[in-house]
Amino acid sequence: MILSQKVSREGRLAACIVCGTKQVRAFLNLGRTALANKFLTQEECARPEPTFPLEVGFCTSCSHVQLMDHVPPSAMFTDYLYISSASDALAAHLVKLSDGVVGRFRLGPSDLVMDIGCNDGTLLKGFQRHGVKTLGVDPAVNLAPFTDASGIERFTGFFNSQTARHIVARWGKAAAITATNTFPHIPDLEDFIKGVRSALAPGGVFVIEAHYLQDLLEQGAFDTIYHEHVSYWALRPMQAAFERLGMHIVDVERIPFHHGQLRVFVQREGEGAVQPSVAGILEEEKDKGLDRFDIFQRFAERTYRLKEKLWKVLNDLLVRGKRLAGYGAPAKGNTLLSFLGMGPEVLKFIADRSPLKQGRYTPGTHVPVVPPERLLEDQPDYVLLLAWNFADEVLRQQDEYRRRGGRFILPFPEAKII
Repeated sequence: MILSQKVSREGRLAACIVCGTKQVRAFLNLGRTALANKFLTQEECARPEPTFPLEVGFCTSCSHVQLMDHVPPSAMFTDYLYISSASDALAAHLVKLSDGVVGRFRLGPSDLVMDIGCNDGTLLKGFQRHGVKTLGVDPAVNLAPFTDASGIERFTGFFNSQTARHIVARWGKAAAITATNTFPHIPDLEDFIKGVRSALAPGGVFVIEAHYLQDLLEQGAFDTIYHEHVSYWALRPMQAAFERLGMHIVDVERIPFHHGQLRVFVQREGEGAVQPSVAGILEEEKDKGLDRFDIFQRFAERTYRLKEKLWKVLNDLLVRGKRLAGYGAPAKGNTLLSFLGMGPEVLKFIADRSPLKQGRYTPGTHVPVVPPERLLEDQPDYVLLLAWNFADEVLRQQDEYRRRGGRFILPFPEAKII
């Protein structure tokens, strides 16, 4: 991915990545942190680990919320340890999404579906069931083997206006392009959107799923903030980004998955009728004050209070001699651990289903990541649920641990023990 021209040489944001003005005001500083998905080997833990500023700002011109400092995408995405199939709930969600897109846009065997940020191909496998042609685009070299056996073709590299031309020349234009939990990663929005526009077939649709700023604010979910997430999307600035380049949002849905997301349907201007849902969400955002800086100042204040409350809960347990562990090693969990300054002296280990993370250590805090079976082997008294957005799934899977007396600590929206 080509870095945005609006980022200075040192990585500091020079102007808003949506509107280009220099009116971005910082409101929350989470300090310097390691890259949230760069889990370490034991040998790497002994070496100096790079850290980067993690600060969030609000554009007083277009209301876009974004990081104040950018890390080159090549440092984060070419070797990637998160896989979609590690969560049963996410896999089922993506299959359902594929069914909906195929049905709504009447896709058939002659249509190509392209998934940008295809990861291990979970979403594209859903599309395959409908007989459409599939293409994955992803820069993670280590994840390419996940789609080798499924017959899904793959372009290993970043998607931008230049690579879009190469993709179209080889595979043709796409009737549908999807980007689930990928659009917030894009630092050069203009170049990316130009690539999408050129890669879509006439009448084609671009489908985005991304965490929703309004839900993030309501839940106090500051752990969603990490370097991969350049943007924290509300609909209004997203609409502005597309309209500048001859595209428009034709439909939008709020979906409860993760801790609240937007599902957005985008087409070229003149293709597709704009549904009432768009005006409805924009009105809701206005009512909630998502265009006001003071709302984000309050979010920052709440973040510091949540930190204090969670530390009190954990410290009280430690004082009582309780043994603590963690469950789930998502990137968001590393933001939480780093902000709390919490390492293996508090959490003895973190259990996670992903084999790519097992045997490694969390970035910055160096907590060992182990298979879920370790919970029953060690039976810690309390487990901090770092993957709290999958709470229902995890609690079902760990029913035996709970039956034996183990309890979980949910950090958001308020710290509580269940």
